[in-house]
Amino acid sequence: MKSFAYLGPEGTFTEAALQRVPEARGATKLASGSVITALNHVRTGEVEAAVVPIENSVEGGVSATLDEIAVGNELHIVREVLVPISFMLVGRPGGTQELDQLRSVSTHTHAWAQVRSWAEANIPQADFEQASSTAAGARGLLDDTTTYDAAVCAPHLARGLDLPILAEGIEDTVGAVTRFVVVAQPGTLPERTGSDKTSLVVPLPEDHPGALVQIMNQFSTRGINLSRIESRPTGEYLGKYFFSIDLEGHLEEERVGAALAALHRMFPGVRFMGSYPRAEPIPYAIPAYTTDDAYQRGRAWVQNILDR
Repeated sequence: MKSFAYLGPEGTFTEAALQRVPEARGATKLASGSVITALNHVRTGEVEAAVVPIENSVEGGVSATLDEIAVGNELHIVREVLVPISFMLVGRPGGTQELDQLRSVSTHTHAWAQVRSWAEANIPQADFEQASSTAAGARGLLDDTTTYDAAVCAPHLARGLDLPILAEGIEDTVGAVTRFVVVAQPGTLPERTGSDKTSLVVPLPEDHPGALVQIMNQFSTRGINLSRIESRPTGEYLGKYFFSIDLEGHLEEERVGAALAALHRMFPGVRFMGSYPRAEPIPYAIPAYTTDDAYQRGRAWVQNILDR
């Protein structure tokens, strides 16, 4: 891949994730003002791929990403990247550096959620002002047209902009991690590695008792572990949802292909979102009765009966 869009501006955690993508070395990089814009650049062919946040170990799924890849022209996840998250509180050059004098702080909503307890304990008088990204909030401190006193951002950006550091390590949960994904137009799937994930979206054509059980049974009977499942509103009307799912396995595995085929029979609107290597290459356990060999033995047994 020779071109990537990412949630910008420069200095965001998303840019840090992009720097960890091997295919992005030497590639053209396009900073985008939102997740939607970054993904649209892929859909229109302006870039070959986009890097966007999809899940945080503290706050859970990133709704903007989950919702946008669930609709519109199909996109596939081809890689995931994990980035450790830490935050600093930075001030305006020449402004107050006393925490009790701060009246407003800007950052992204996900970042604010991860420092909320620290903020309530140390700067309870400061109001929160939403920014499109942590980097945008920090860069705004260099702009005379903004009025907030401080921002929450990544340490590398704070030092890069030479902003006054008011507090370090302000995250409420030490060791927090954000998961980013590389998204591209559908094409050849990444090769099966034995440590893979598959993502999909399952819309419910109608709400009825046991709908979730029907979905879950397709995985449990085939020994497939789900690493994430959450419901998201479709936006059509109250009570209309789809399920966003990550599972352990690759579409080339017999058990995964069988599960998705069964889901498609019951829920024809199911959307395949890609099979790709896990960021941490830890092999997962596959029950003996759901290995590819087990499926092949089962088919051979049935065929033997039919051939008699």
